[in-house]
Amino acid sequence: MATNILNLTAILILAISLLLSLHPQATFSFEIEDDEEDYVLDHPLVIPSLRSRSRFLSNAMKKDKIRKGAHCDPNSYYNICNGVSANNGTSILYCCKKHCRNVLRDWNNCGQCGHRCKFGQRCCGGVCTDVVYNANHCGKCDKQCSPGVKCEFGYCGYA
Repeated sequence: MATNILNLTAILILAISLLLSLHPQATFSFEIEDDEEDYVLDHPLVIPSLRSRSRFLSNAMKKDKIRKGAHCDPNSYYNICNGVSANNGTSILYCCKKHCRNVLRDWNNCGQCGHRCKFGQRCCGGVCTDVVYNANHCGKCDKQCSPGVKCEFGYCGYA
């Protein structure tokens, strides 16, 4: 009897896990929008070298990419992300707590360092925006629902 119950429980658990893996979960359609590894700078940074003081040889290093979350020093002259425009103007990088952050899309630093968006909001262009019931930003930034279709729970035409 105990063996039969144990076998039935195991079969039931396998069946439920199989059904859950096949069925898409009804959650917000939040996707990470800044999934790129690097920020491509609109204008390359010139970082002066401290080694050589020669006026004839330029040892300045040009940097055209900044790795996402790169270490920075907010109080330094050599800060690599102090209002730098990247990704064709879709990103503005600032040094927030010693890491480069895109203040136009980062919901922990939306518009400025330390400004955190509330639950159900995303950082769209530096402004915390409701993406749960907003037909112009349904589920993520700039995802518009068709005319006449409501945005509910982050989905267009949720029914």
